[in-house]
Amino acid sequence: MQGVIQGFTIVLILIGLGLAVSVFLPRKREAISKGLTPLIFYITNPCLMFILLSDTDLRAVIGVFAPIALITAVLTGGLYALLARALFKTPGSRLPAAAMSTSYVNAGNIGVPLALYAVGSTSPVVSVLIAQLLIIAPVYLCIFALTSRKNRELQVNQHLGITILKSIANPVTIATFVGAVFSLFGWKLPEVLHSPIQMLGDASIPLLLMAFGMALYGQHPLSDKALRPEIYLATFFKVLFMPILAWVVAHLVFGLEGLELLGVVIMAALPTAQNVLLFSQQFKLNISIPREVILTSTILTIPVVLLATFLIG
Repeated sequence: MQGVIQGFTIVLILIGLGLAVSVFLPRKREAISKGLTPLIFYITNPCLMFILLSDTDLRAVIGVFAPIALITAVLTGGLYALLARALFKTPGSRLPAAAMSTSYVNAGNIGVPLALYAVGSTSPVVSVLIAQLLIIAPVYLCIFALTSRKNRELQVNQHLGITILKSIANPVTIATFVGAVFSLFGWKLPEVLHSPIQMLGDASIPLLLMAFGMALYGQHPLSDKALRPEIYLATFFKVLFMPILAWVVAHLVFGLEGLELLGVVIMAALPTAQNVLLFSQQFKLNISIPREVILTSTILTIPVVLLATFLIG
């Protein structure tokens, strides 16, 4: 419990610093934000993914943890989509991004410190990253591309395959794949190369959290009353349904217990990743649901993780 509280405290402090930058340096906020985003996307986050994957025993992770993460995410997103369609007649332009917001977690920045402090291992977070970056994200991106073309929101002269390839072949996915290859073959970079890459990767988490804090400035949650039922349902699936489902799959199907079970549940209880918003904007999809679920799940994750730690840990 103490480790989880410490992990969340660190996360909240860094988010608070980002928010403070927006409040006390309003004239510099836009310049800082424009500088942080490409720095994180193209440099620090890929370095972090490479280090995490290359330093992990992927054979052990893929054997148990990755299938649990994949099954949990697929069932959560799929069941939400079916229920939202049946209850609210959610249009196709809004449904894919909303479904992704219920099942794609913020493992890259919030998950790493929580895994280290709560269970003392990065295995749970690496398993989620493998499932998300190498399987789940490409599938959703294909759905996003098809939805955008159907809505005639992408240029008609751009080939569908090129659109999907450009979205999947981003620096983070490539770095994750390269790190996985290094891990599977037991390759190691020379220390003179490994050290600077690790230093850049270590900078990614605090920069990401600060950037998220800056993005919270000026937000007005739940301002669209017509979408509140869909937002409530999506938040319920992300914050409560997904961790409960992860416990069922991990404990009853795979037989995990103790810290391993806790790590799986905590990863499933993480808030929605900001990448969902980024992907939605890239394909010109409706971002109303992902934007709200990112904010509400970030707030509600704290008591859910603390409760899970109390009950399991």
